[in-house]
Amino acid sequence: MRAFPLDERRARLGERHHLAAPADDLVTAARAVVGLHASDPSTPYLSARARTQDFSQADLERALYDDRELVRTTLMRKTLFVVGREDIDVLTSAVGPAFAVGDRRRLEHMLQSQGIAEEPGVWLDDVAQRVIDELAARGEATAVELREVIPELRESLTFGEGKSWGGTTGISTRVLFMLAAGHLIVRGRPLGAWTSSRYRWALLSAWLGRDLHAVDPTVARSTLCRRYLTAYGPATFDDLRWWTGWTAGDASRALVGSGATEVDLDGASGWALPDDLEPTEVREDWIALLPALDPTTMGWKNRSWYLSAHADRLFDGNGNAGPTIWWNGQVVGGWAQRKSGEIAVRLLEVLPRAARERVDAEAEALERWLGAVRVMPRFRTPLEREITER
Repeated sequence: MRAFPLDERRARLGERHHLAAPADDLVTAARAVVGLHASDPSTPYLSARARTQDFSQADLERALYDDRELVRTTLMRKTLFVVGREDIDVLTSAVGPAFAVGDRRRLEHMLQSQGIAEEPGVWLDDVAQRVIDELAARGEATAVELREVIPELRESLTFGEGKSWGGTTGISTRVLFMLAAGHLIVRGRPLGAWTSSRYRWALLSAWLGRDLHAVDPTVARSTLCRRYLTAYGPATFDDLRWWTGWTAGDASRALVGSGATEVDLDGASGWALPDDLEPTEVREDWIALLPALDPTTMGWKNRSWYLSAHADRLFDGNGNAGPTIWWNGQVVGGWAQRKSGEIAVRLLEVLPRAARERVDAEAEALERWLGAVRVMPRFRTPLEREITER
């Protein structure tokens, strides 16, 4: 059985994710990690900058909104990703409608129990179809514009009553999320700057200029499994299942379909592709400042091999990663942007002097790149708060 020592796994991470050697173009960088996380609007920009030669904010805007070589849509774990246009058919078929039956059932229960709809399924289908018809007629529309012509979208739902996390949410938010997760609509340009989380909406078919091509789900899941293992392998079964959001059965069948072979990860069972077992050459030292929810930080469920003992400071209580500092495939600290615009760093591991100097240099470069833009993570972590509140 092929054994992958810790140093080699870290070396592969740096090479495969274009952190040790940046990619020549943006699409290559995004596809190398399957897709860039996009739940936080600034994350794909900062992730792309860390992986692409001479990257500018305009490069991603052009790829997303003008050339549409990249598409932002709901995929694995019902999470927003920026993925290659050429991958969209396989990926949507592999994850299926991400707004699961259980989620829809809960929404229907809320609609009925809060007196909004006596027949919530019929109500929801009708409102959803009217949203689709409106977008077909307009081309694009904001949630505010849709609420103006579809009165039902103006209603609000109460959730978590009596809980600290309880509150209200607009029905428009839930309906638009349902349609986006079902791969019927897509987020277009944001309103305002690239850090905005308010978007125009469009039909996905109109955005692509074609309908999605259905791929057999079994074939699609095997293909996605190969893509995941190419980017993140070797990985454990739990890593694959967590990252994709699949059931245990689907993950098992995808492993078989991918032709993956079992490997040894320091005594634990892992998986890699049989044509991808050659040793990885260790390059020169590398440093990277990655944003909150970066795909590398979020690429595995079992993170101790690159995170050490710092999870409680670098992740929030729901498992969302904050901004991290990487050195040779290991997380060695975190960073944050203060109100002044300063990029401040906090090392959690002892580094050689030359590495510390490179961390400081990269922080200064990121500060210059951001200029007047301020980026606060949507999901804040203990270390990020410590740095910004000093």
